[in-house]
Amino acid sequence: MSSNVNIKNRKASFEYEFIAKFVAGISLVGTEIKSIRNNKANISDAHCVFNGVELFVKNLHIAEYPNGGYINHEPKRERKLLLNRQELNKMLAKVKEKGNSIIPIRLFINEKGKAKLEIALSKGKKVYDKRESIKEKDQKRDMDRIRNMR
Repeated sequence: MSSNVNIKNRKASFEYEFIAKFVAGISLVGTEIKSIRNNKANISDAHCVFNGVELFVKNLHIAEYPNGGYINHEPKRERKLLLNRQELNKMLAKVKEKGNSIIPIRLFINEKGKAKLEIALSKGKKVYDKRESIKEKDQKRDMDRIRNMR
């Protein structure tokens, strides 16, 4: 079963420097997975927080399913992320350090048909780091352009 669902957070790589990446399952209800399969989700404002020892994603917008009726879900509810205990403990220790946060990068459906969220343990970039990223991207684009002209 191949799926074309691949919702990315393009803003994340510009705003944050990634330290480590993880793939987590998401606890969803029926109408949410149907909306995700229709590419009706937005992860650009989402972030992850710990509630005790469990990890939740906040502000992940999954649009209401049009045929959901009265059993439809709330679009921006908190959703539990499913990771193993070792990964959760590692992230919890890193998040307690100043400046670190957990940001969703990509929402996709795997080969088994399950919705997965790729998250990154990240550190916020300073303004001069952002300028450096823009400069590197421009130089890379110019080099590619020169190579393609030959």
